[in-house]
Amino acid sequence: MAKADIHAVAKAAGVSISTVSRTFTRPELVSAKTRAKVLEVADRLDFNISRSATALKSGQTYRVALLMNEEITSWFNTQTFAGIESVMHPAGYDISLFQHIDTPETRHKFFTDLPIRRNVDAVFVASFAIDPHEAEQLQRIHVPIVGINTPPSDGLDATVCIDDEKGMATATQYLINLGHRRIVYTCSEAAAMGASIDARTQGFINACRDAESKHDIDWKVLPVARGPEFADSALAALLTLDEFPDAICCQMDMMAIPLVLKLGRYGHITPRDYSIVGFDDSPYADTINLTTMRQNPYDMGRRAALKALKLINGDALDTPHETVEAQLVPRGTAAPFDQEVPFTPAA
Repeated sequence: MAKADIHAVAKAAGVSISTVSRTFTRPELVSAKTRAKVLEVADRLDFNISRSATALKSGQTYRVALLMNEEITSWFNTQTFAGIESVMHPAGYDISLFQHIDTPETRHKFFTDLPIRRNVDAVFVASFAIDPHEAEQLQRIHVPIVGINTPPSDGLDATVCIDDEKGMATATQYLINLGHRRIVYTCSEAAAMGASIDARTQGFINACRDAESKHDIDWKVLPVARGPEFADSALAALLTLDEFPDAICCQMDMMAIPLVLKLGRYGHITPRDYSIVGFDDSPYADTINLTTMRQNPYDMGRRAALKALKLINGDALDTPHETVEAQLVPRGTAAPFDQEVPFTPAA
């Protein structure tokens, strides 16, 4: 049996052809009851609307691009994608993933090729810097660029970002207030294109320098090579220090969690021997009782998607650029330095 066309669906559902079209392309403009009726009829009649035909008529592709400098399997990227999808999918948009945009060359290729293909209505950029000159190519064809935890740039139409520098300064100051004076910051080396988490290093430095006028602080930044072995590299760097620190600030939970587990094998038990703070409040942080700074990439992705929809529709944004503060989550891996704390294994 031949598939039904849009006229047959409209007749069977008792609605206009334009209502059927909007149900598939602009579902937010159709009531839930009408939308459910149209979709039920369309499914029964084996109907699907031609997206290419819709794009030719409207000038929209109903597709957006998400650029990542890592794989989507990382905690931050997975949550960011889920937040974007929670808004864009109900609005009728597909999301095209572009992973490993991790060098100036790969970024340049994307921003050179995309204007030629004209196959997305908006671009999301997660956690790396944008060259304003490359972004101009998208602005000329009216494709908005929305950054999520992306370093500031003139080429971005909207952003939703964590204040990484202030967040790490808060974590460091917390350790100083607990009485810690020999503090190390473990981190990966700065990314080639600039990553938002690189700003956390400056936050650590600022807090330590501010404390030097009041306390005798011995602090050190301990960078290691980026890559899958960065936690093991940080472990080796810590174990080869002349004197083990009494507190460790970690660039992210993905570094802090392995360190808590592996340092124990070498006799360094937290919080008995040292305090440690992470950043993210990612999965398993609560399981090992890790003190950390909490951010919410799902919410950032959702907010970014809402901004993108408005920009696609030509609407002005009341607040194009949002900065969200990370929240300190005190748990069991950070304790006063001058107080003996009994070690209690995680349940």
